[in-house]
Amino acid sequence: MADEVLAGKVAAVSGGTRGIGFAIAEGLLAAGAEVWICGRTAPALLPAGGGRTARFLSADVRDAAAARAFVDAAAAASGLDILVNNAGGSPYADTAGASARFSERIVALNLLAPLYLAQAAHPWLTQRAGGGVIINIASVAGERPSPGTAMYGAAKAGLLHLTGTLAQEWGPAVRVNAVVVGLVRTDDVAATYGSEAAQAAIAASLPMRRMAAPADVANAVVWLASPAAAYVSGARVAVHGGGEKPLFLDILERK
Repeated sequence: MADEVLAGKVAAVSGGTRGIGFAIAEGLLAAGAEVWICGRTAPALLPAGGGRTARFLSADVRDAAAARAFVDAAAAASGLDILVNNAGGSPYADTAGASARFSERIVALNLLAPLYLAQAAHPWLTQRAGGGVIINIASVAGERPSPGTAMYGAAKAGLLHLTGTLAQEWGPAVRVNAVVVGLVRTDDVAATYGSEAAQAAIAASLPMRRMAAPADVANAVVWLASPAAAYVSGARVAVHGGGEKPLFLDILERK
């Protein structure tokens, strides 16, 4: 978005050092916001846009105290208007053999961390003229079965529930929304979607005939954070290109 619709705003983005989070930080910067990002390790390159560069703080947001320290540090100088709960993910794991520690860490990253960050941000966001904004980066895995990433899908389903609940608890001072992300071409796309041929076949199966780019998610975040979405709260904004086709249709086409 060329217009600086978020001029004067301060945003905090968890997991903003790479992939979708990096693009979200770039989008917010280009829209005029001051942006703070966090991750467990500092990135080689910081997101930049609109003549501004994001600022980095090291934090493992699975820890409630670390999550609060990140939010408080980001908000200390100029307050906080926008929180984007982006940090998340999961490697493939067969559910039958997944350890308790593995499952706990996946839920901590994808559900508890957003809760910790939202709780830390709440007192800052409620002080802002016009209200604050929380945007949770969810996944289609939270809306349909997620074999191989069961706890990730369950945690993302919980995040969608949390989004609606907080929208009701914290309105009108804070708007809370979720972006439900589909299949995305990130830098490590091959690790998730296989060979170029496999990626092309997956893209061809989607109504938009391509997977999302990280910037597609960033554009949705900027809109939700902007005055254009002033009456949008408790919403699930789908950024999945029309969604995945049911498997039985492919089977029917082959018969």
